[in-house]
Amino acid sequence: MVTSLALALDFGGTKAESALIDDSGRVVAGSRFRAPTGRDATSEHLARGVVSIIQQSIASAAGSQIVGAGIGSAGPINRAKGLVSPLNVPGWRDYPLRQTVVDTLADRGLDIPVTLQMDGVAITMAEHWVGAARGIDNVMGMVISTGIGGGLIVGGRVVTGTSGNAGHIGHVEVAGMTGESTFGNAGALEAIASGPNTVAWARRQGFTGTTGEDLAAAHAAGDEVAIRAIQRTGQAVGQAICTATALLDLEMVAIGGGFSQSTPDLFETIRETISHHHFAFVRKVRVLPSALSGTGPLVGAGALIHRASLLAAD
Repeated sequence: MVTSLALALDFGGTKAESALIDDSGRVVAGSRFRAPTGRDATSEHLARGVVSIIQQSIASAAGSQIVGAGIGSAGPINRAKGLVSPLNVPGWRDYPLRQTVVDTLADRGLDIPVTLQMDGVAITMAEHWVGAARGIDNVMGMVISTGIGGGLIVGGRVVTGTSGNAGHIGHVEVAGMTGESTFGNAGALEAIASGPNTVAWARRQGFTGTTGEDLAAAHAAGDEVAIRAIQRTGQAVGQAICTATALLDLEMVAIGGGFSQSTPDLFETIRETISHHHFAFVRKVRVLPSALSGTGPLVGAGALIHRASLLAAD
């Protein structure tokens, strides 16, 4: 029996990953490959890495049928033109990622649909399909990692907006807090609460570690600065979720990404912050960790093909 597979590509601020996803939302064993990205990578280096991992995933298909390719990319994106400008990867500005994937597939004799969406949209679709938000029709998915992204399902339909950037909660402003000026807006959630920017704040308070992993370890050991840093990030994320819920009347927020796993205390602070909101309809929103561990972005990119009916037609 031939299995229908989706080629999934997740492009983020630290790495790009590709894999094959079956129609039940599972990553096919032996199909997952990774290439580094990052702030110092050149456009040529990034393109070579993406092409290489896609080729390796295709080669692992072993006779199964690849019916489409889904791309989840850090934003902002231009969905209509297939362009990406990931904030944490300066080497790509208005880069034609969709066409790169189309060309790579064509080189392997594959003429199949290729869908590009923001990575937050992909992870939200993954959580709605096989993750923490199954059966929930008003949900926001979030990624807290090198950057902060998000996506929305409202009334059972994916909301992507005119350009494809709806749900970009990382650039909602958080009142009363100031973060890093990396993107010219130190009041944005990402400037305050992403992994690297949380660490940057902690270092200004005397923390000597350099990574999110260092901060998580220090938090577990009871380091006072690390504890305050996680609390500050949780409060910022909680405020942003309150804003989104007040606007959209969300039932649930599912949060994934490496830095979201730093400590369960992060989720406790987020929930505590939400619990103080004035409106009961905001306080009722549930906040849960992703049920998909590190596979969520790839499963979500696969969902762009396997669950395409949730997406509005362009």
